[in-house]
Amino acid sequence: MIRVRLGAIMIATLIGVSMATSIASAQCTASGAPANCGLPGSVSMTAGRVVELQMSAGSTALTAPTPADFDAGFNATTGPTLTVRANAPWTLSLRAVAATWTATNTSPGAPARTTKPAADLKWSTASNGSFSSLTTSDANLVTGSATASNATTLYFQTLYSWTLDTPGNYSMSIVLTLTSP
Repeated sequence: MIRVRLGAIMIATLIGVSMATSIASAQCTASGAPANCGLPGSVSMTAGRVVELQMSAGSTALTAPTPADFDAGFNATTGPTLTVRANAPWTLSLRAVAATWTATNTSPGAPARTTKPAADLKWSTASNGSFSSLTTSDANLVTGSATASNATTLYFQTLYSWTLDTPGNYSMSIVLTLTSP
């Protein structure tokens, strides 16, 4: 019984000495005038990857087609401006949620085309650049390095066919994904 108590007393004494040593190393004493005392110290932090995507508009109303657009096979619409802020390299991608547009009828006897493919919407980052067809797979829209602000405007071309694109209200959801690998 005595050995157990003696062991407990020794452990308590060791803990007390250890704490006193760490307190003493964090103290500073100065006397006289002017008196000043300084202790070195340090701080640390971990900064993770931070990315932000802002869109100038959450939706874009595509330009309604005219007879000239049907003749040309397409028309153009300026989409939203996408602004990326990131503290590391990043990639912004784009895809359609579904393989076809959602279509609702607007004219009796002429049902809206429920099979209009997502590929009938093309996109580009330049109004006069080459346009890519939208698919349900992620396509790289733009990439960059760490930046306080990188703005890119999205441009659309909608494809039209006299014989296929019947009257109706058409819409499609797209997904923009910002990643920092």
